Amino acid sequence: MKILMVCLGNICRSPLAHGIMEHMVSAKGLDWEIDSAGTGDWHVGHAPDKRSVQVALDRGIDISHQRAQLFHRSFFSEYDRILVMDHQNYKDVISMASDMKEKNKVSLFLNDDIVPDPYYDSNMFVPVYDLIEARCKQLIEEWTEK
Repeated sequence: MKILMVCLGNICRSPLAHGIMEHMVSAKGLDWEIDSAGTGDWHVGHAPDKRSVQVALDRGIDISHQRAQLFHRSFFSEYDRILVMDHQNYKDVISMASDMKEKNKVSLFLNDDIVPDPYYDSNMFVPVYDLIEARCKQLIEEWTEK
């Protein structure tokens, strides 16, 4: 399975989701490919936010090697599932889909809720990490039961 995590700038939430899911998938021996992208191009080529890097490192996951990339239409054919962090990301990604098959690959990471953007509040990085970690565990359980 190939999974793409998407947020706005691809430096806070989606790199955490990418790193956490990749770590968990590897630990379970699953042959899944995980990546991340952003709907905005401000940080393309940059490493994740240092606060995301630190909160992940504090829990044994190194995401410092990741580099931000812009979501591209071709990702619809490259990935099986595209998980977005909030409603605006959802709208931005869905607007690029050419048909229902592509649209059906896109869903909110938290089903009916959003992952808060911690960029402007350093105190939010730990709670966001914990939220993403819990959801990654649920998704792996859900997708490996089928």
